This record gives sequence, structure tokens and C-alpha cells, in this order.
Amino acid sequence: MWKKVCAGMLSAALLTGAAGTVFAAEANDDVVSLVTQPGQPLVTTTAKTTAAAPVKETAAKAEAPAKVELADRLVINLAARSIAAIRDNQKVALYPIGPGKVSTPTPTGYYKVIDKEVNPTWTDPGSATSIPSGPDNPLGYRWIGIGGNYGIHGTNHPDSVGHYVSNGCIRMHEEDVEKIYDMVEVGTPVDITYNRIVVEKTPDDQIAYYIYPDGYGWQNVTAADVNKWLAGYGVADFVTDADVEQKIQASDGNPTYVAKVYPLYVNGQKLKGKAVVQDDITYLPAVDLAEAAKVSLGWKPDEKVLVSSYGQAVGYKKKDTLYC
Repeated sequence: MWKKVCAGMLSAALLTGAAGTVFAAEANDDVVSLVTQPGQPLVTTTAKTTAAAPVKETAAKAEAPAKVELADRLVINLAARSIAAIRDNQKVALYPIGPGKVSTPTPTGYYKVIDKEVNPTWTDPGSATSIPSGPDNPLGYRWIGIGGNYGIHGTNHPDSVGHYVSNGCIRMHEEDVEKIYDMVEVGTPVDITYNRIVVEKTPDDQIAYYIYPDGYGWQNVTAADVNKWLAGYGVADFVTDADVEQKIQASDGNPTYVAKVYPLYVNGQKLKGKAVVQDDITYLPAVDLAEAAKVSLGWKPDEKVLVSSYGQAVGYKKKDTLYC
């Protein structure tokens, strides 16, 4: 239960990637021992000390990405109706798309670019009538084939982009597909997914999550699903189930910013737990830190005070986890 208990009173021995906040607190009775180190009794004096002023965290400025000539792969999220160009595991471009209708959905899976064509000719599969490149061509002026009759292309109906409209191909605005066209070559991987939950880390270390509508009716989303995704980024304790449920009900695809996360080290050793910054307060994982630094740790649940062999700190309980 206490494996993930968190606190921040080990300030002198710790290094984090974010600015920390040091506290002191009045001691009380009834200490629950969380981590016990030989020869290090918990501090249980009743002397009062004054809490130190929090140190305001300052976000680092994100560097402008370098000019991208080729993408390592394309990632299409049908639920988000978007296509992303990925290079060195970073999203370098993101554009809206118009995927297949509900009756003719775009298939998910792993594909690759098999051909490219400028000014493609379109052949009507029903009548076999061909339409050359021009304003009447529904493929626009670029075609990126990914297998079978499926491809990524422009459109002469730009207002259809952002909706489920095609027979299975990926429609894009002409100016966008021309940029994507120049970023790929034959053989570039194309991943097509359907993910209503998207979590990402922004360039300034902020964790944001999105919930998209279920356009195809393929994926039911629960608060537990969202929490599982957020836990992978270390911020699941910093959202409430009520807020997540409200977000699922909205399913508007807008970002919800949770907190900033930073790697946490003790004596050069990277810990599993992270430093989390929310509303300019930095929260640190006490048990992980105590074990790494070989410091005894206890918890006074009634007074909400964490006690260590270095001193005491006010604790904050978020879900089943304590932070300081």
C-alpha cells in the first residue's frame, strides 16, 4: 500500500529536474512507519518550525524544431481524424484528415508507402470513367498509395476534411498533403490506429490528455482506461475520476493539461517515481526517495505529516498516494 507514498522532506540529499519546495511541520503522535533504516529512528519531537516559502517552478523554453525533410513514419489516428509525421520519435507535423465513412471505414494496421504520384488520374470504380488531374479530380494533386486501393490524397471538397467521408482513403487539404508528400518516400511506414485516448508530453514537459468521440463506434472508454494511460506518464494521481468522467462525456478532442513531470535522481540513480509539478507546487515520492537514500520514513495520518530521520513535512493525499 505504501510503495507509492510520496513526500519531499529529503531536500538536502535529492536532485530533481524541477525546482523543489521544502517544508517543515509540527510533529504529533501516532506515527505509521513506512520505511525503517537501521540506526535511524524517526524524529518525533513536538517543536514547531516555520514552513519555507515554496520555490516557483519555471518552465524551460522549448527549442524550435529543426527543419524536417523526411519523416521516419506517418501515424494516422482515425478517432482523432489526424495524421502526424514522426521523426526521431518526435511529432514534427500534424494535419486534419477525412477518413472513411462508417459504412466504409479506413482499416487500421501497419502499412507503408508503395507509390507516389503528382497530378494523379482518378478512375471511377463504378463506371470506369477516368478523370484527369484538375479541379474536378477528387484525388486533388497528390497521391500517396499505401496498399490495395487505399491512399493518402488531396481533395476537391476541402470542407469534407475533418469528417468521416471517404470510401476508405485518407483525404487531406491540398496544402497539407503536398507537405506530407515531400516528407515521405516509397517504403516509409504508415501506422493507422483508432485511439480515442491520446496522452502526450509537450515540449515544456506538460502532460496533456485528449478524449475523442467514438466516430466508428469501435471503442468504449472508461475512467479506468484514462487513468491507466496517465499512470504511464506518472500523473494519474493528479486527476479526479469525476473530472475524467466529465471529459469522457464531452469527448471533444480538446487538451486537458494535468501537470509537468521530471525525472528524479538520488545519488545519480534514476528512480521509478517522478517529480510532478502542478500549480507551481513540486510533489516528490517519499518511499522511493527514502529507500534510495536509506532514510527512515513514517506517516501520521491524523495530522497529515510525514516524518523522516531528517525532519518532518506536510503530506498531501491524492487518491491512495501521499505526496509532499
